[in-house]
Amino acid sequence: MSMTRRGFIVLSAAAASALSGAGGVQEPEARYRMAEHWWAMTIDIDKCIGCGNCVKACAEENQVPEGHFRTWVERYTVEAGDYEHPRVESPQGGKNGFPPAAQSTAKTFFVPKLCNHCEHSPCVQVCPVGATFESPDGVVLVDEKYCIGCRYCVQACPYGCRYIHPEKHTVDKCSLCYHRITKGLTTACCEACPTGARQLADLKNPKDPVHEFLRTHKVQVLKPHMATGSKVFYKDLDGAVR
Repeated sequence: MSMTRRGFIVLSAAAASALSGAGGVQEPEARYRMAEHWWAMTIDIDKCIGCGNCVKACAEENQVPEGHFRTWVERYTVEAGDYEHPRVESPQGGKNGFPPAAQSTAKTFFVPKLCNHCEHSPCVQVCPVGATFESPDGVVLVDEKYCIGCRYCVQACPYGCRYIHPEKHTVDKCSLCYHRITKGLTTACCEACPTGARQLADLKNPKDPVHEFLRTHKVQVLKPHMATGSKVFYKDLDGAVR
């Protein structure tokens, strides 16, 4: 595929349509200007209680097929500081919460995960038909009209955030609820979080609380050595998290 085709897709998305979380295409609101936004998300590990509300909200909002996840929650158990061998569990993606942790001195915490909407996305680079692309406002999207289900992007994603839809046979993943955020709403997962552990962030908005969050807290991204330009920022991410 030539860069001309890819450029056409991106420009068409910017000028004419916004990809909906359900996989369709709808007209964005006229007042929304892509160039004025650069979307990201912050996650406060200490606030996550593993309730699974975010996973359920995402599934309902985006018609995620059973057994697949656009976002999920993992519980990490670290024994006696053994960060190299954490126990990681995510029953049903954490959708229904977690069973009580066994009584021990181990450190236990929850880590929500989703597409990192990378600035330098490996998935975008390997897509042979331009179905996966980055919107001008920084969201990595999939146009299912072009997707051929080759799975190249599934293999290229270092975060395991993509899957093949069992009915559509095209790639699906978190769209950062693009159909919502272009209307001035937050994502379904952020809206459903009872503790505010997840927060949608607009890095181009000087009044967004994300700037103080990044300035005043120790913030990390997943797999920083991959240099993907991840835009999901975790507060106090434990060294055991992979």
